[in-house]
Amino acid sequence: MKSLVIHAPRDLRIEDTPEETPGPGEVQVAIATGGICGSDLHYYQHGGIGTIRLKEPMILGHEVSGHITALGDGVSGLKLGQLVAVSPSRPCHACAYCHEGKLNHCLNMRFYGSAMPFPHIQGAFRQVLVADQAQCAPADGLSAGEAAMAEPLAVCLHGARQAGELLGKRVLVTGCGPIGLLCILAARRAGAAEIVATDLTDFTLKMAAENGADRVINSGKEPEALKEYEADKGTFDVLFECTGVAPALASGIAALRPRGTIVQLGLGGDMQVPVQAITAKELQLRGSFRFHEEFFTGVELMRKGLIDVKPLITQTLDLANAVAAFELAADRTQAMKAQIAFG
Repeated sequence: MKSLVIHAPRDLRIEDTPEETPGPGEVQVAIATGGICGSDLHYYQHGGIGTIRLKEPMILGHEVSGHITALGDGVSGLKLGQLVAVSPSRPCHACAYCHEGKLNHCLNMRFYGSAMPFPHIQGAFRQVLVADQAQCAPADGLSAGEAAMAEPLAVCLHGARQAGELLGKRVLVTGCGPIGLLCILAARRAGAAEIVATDLTDFTLKMAAENGADRVINSGKEPEALKEYEADKGTFDVLFECTGVAPALASGIAALRPRGTIVQLGLGGDMQVPVQAITAKELQLRGSFRFHEEFFTGVELMRKGLIDVKPLITQTLDLANAVAAFELAADRTQAMKAQIAFG
């Protein structure tokens, strides 16, 4: 089968890799669609994420969906030909954090396409994938592209849980890539009263406005626009920080009300944090990392039509044009979520 393997920065190859057969409790999935994530782009552009570096060739990808082609012994509730969204989260269920219910912090996590451990955890950008039954969320009624959006949606649903009560709250979202837009959708579904979004490109801001933001601000063209929200110690109750860039965090904190909540989703490496402002306003800074059960919740929300991710899928290229897909995915003047068709 064909797989998409990263060897070094901008050295992305389509290679033949062995096809696996499912064992007990496993299913074989013919991958239909894979979405290119920010972490995939970091591996492609830089050969790693912060201090995490490639030490061997690695199959990329963790946002995937496909059709079941074989069932292992003991599998029930799934059927041949069924479209499933495949969760990349594979906790061990045996470590201390798993026993505490903190599955996203598993000490032995096998998350597709991750160079954190060595040997690396090979990813899901391959024509055929063997997965645990527990990873597969039935996606009947969705397109393969929609089903492949379950992973980034789960990230944002987990972030929304970190934020706490959102009903009637005023929300600021900094960064309008896929995670920022999905945070907007999640916050709107949770009852946010007002959502303001910032970014640096008109394309992403236009998409934010079309997908639930009440106001959008180009912080490059209007660097002082958030100032009006700083009056009387601030306006917003919740900040979803989706850039991982220090100036965005600082501007968001300045616009937060006392005892507001910061949910940090953006991963841009270590950055300076305005601790004095956090202290003086009694703000809560909450990290948000990955997800677990939210994956299945996200699929159900999409299947019921309660969250619509279709407008976020801006391009789909075939596997033969994978390098072009990665280049396109990095261009925020024309791409929101670029996907690869494996079928």
